[in-house]
Amino acid sequence: MLGAVLFAIGVVGIFINRKNVIILLMSIELMLLAVNINFVAFSYYLQDIAGQIFVFFILTVAAAEAAIGLAILVALFRNIRTINVDDLDRLKG
Repeated sequence: MLGAVLFAIGVVGIFINRKNVIILLMSIELMLLAVNINFVAFSYYLQDIAGQIFVFFILTVAAAEAAIGLAILVALFRNIRTINVDDLDRLKG
């Protein structure tokens, strides 16, 4: 139940705020953590450790994704001086 509530909060966060990239990334991470909570809960319920092991792999990828996403945001803010999604529609090449 907790995983479903957290997932719904993440989805609402994405739908309500489509302007700020940091809040979008936080909402996506919240949804991913909700899925991880469900994996752990079902793993405990079914007495199978595979779900908990899978969560460690997901958390590793999520940490790398968050670090790369924030590094890209810092680089964008230094160049464009905004993190507004509407202003990030130009590709420079």
